[in-house]
Amino acid sequence: MTSFESLGLATPLLKALATEGYTAPTPIQAQAIPYVLAGRDVQGIAQTGTGKTAAFALPILQRLAENRRPPARGGCRVLVLSPTRELASQIADSFRAYGRNMGVRVALMFGGVPKARQTRAMAGGVDVLVATPGRLIDHMQDRTVRLDQTEILVLDEADHMLDLGFIIPIRRIAGAIPAQRQTLFFSATMPKEIGQLAAGMLRDPAHVAVAPVATTAERVEQGVIFVETARKRAVLFDLLSGNQGRTLVFTRTKHGADRVVRYLEESGVPAAAIHGNKSQPQRERALAAFRSGETRVLIATDIAARGIDVDGVTHVINYDLPNVPESYVHRIGRTARAGAAGVAISLCDNEERSFLRSIEKLIRGRVPVIAAPGQVARAA
Repeated sequence: MTSFESLGLATPLLKALATEGYTAPTPIQAQAIPYVLAGRDVQGIAQTGTGKTAAFALPILQRLAENRRPPARGGCRVLVLSPTRELASQIADSFRAYGRNMGVRVALMFGGVPKARQTRAMAGGVDVLVATPGRLIDHMQDRTVRLDQTEILVLDEADHMLDLGFIIPIRRIAGAIPAQRQTLFFSATMPKEIGQLAAGMLRDPAHVAVAPVATTAERVEQGVIFVETARKRAVLFDLLSGNQGRTLVFTRTKHGADRVVRYLEESGVPAAAIHGNKSQPQRERALAAFRSGETRVLIATDIAARGIDVDGVTHVINYDLPNVPESYVHRIGRTARAGAAGVAISLCDNEERSFLRSIEKLIRGRVPVIAAPGQVARAA
């Protein structure tokens, strides 16, 4: 069996992994780490929950240690681009945890917080900068960051970058980095636009892939409840009342998320929402409370939740079915992590039945119809 030792990782990294409780590499780690250590460009298809961050962070840290040099003032040796604040924070935390025995300097750059603090963090240069594209472009325009000596570029969740309209900023950022660099490109899916972006950024890349999106659903116990829109909140309350686990509830809109939270709070179920209209401190507080178990119900939109990696989510409830079937698989993949059991329940009204059919086509199977709590399920 493949081990972290057999992948050639240095002792400081192995000690950090032991502290984190890692015992064996995941498939994406076993595939990607040797290529990254060898200096190859990598194009990876992998989604959140597969161990992707360690797959690039561990070998990057080793490469930095093997070729120690001070970063340029205001610059970084490694740039990691992330689509969301939450994912950027998690990636930075991972670099700090894995590099705890290596004296690595990590900076974080995203919107919603003062730029001056980020400028100060970059003043002396850092080993690793994790940034969202929009805020990084702001700093480039202000000339408070330089990328002309960056050695490694990582683009994470590229398909979500496309969803958020970041492709043009990414091309601009990549153009500011030396062409002689190592580029690591990860995406959960590979639509045409992302394939074209990868082709323009990568040189003779190694290709790695794990868990095709449609197969992730197989590990989760799924069910659908047919219910009128007006009764969804009551059914959600009943589902949560009978479940003491950590539950992630997805809504289609930001206002819908807020309405669900208000209803649950008024019904005596503590809940928090995370979406694009929330400030960064609000998002961080809601996520911290969910992680700690202080709040066991988190209501989220797809964009806000993309990249959030919280252990111990026992249930995912689709209050609204997504109109993009791949989003369904991303959502339910938040549970059943690391071999644990997981349940995903969808509430489907008449207008959403076409969405359900598209989902079932993607996952190549029927989602079982189940009864609402205290009711007999209606036939599909």
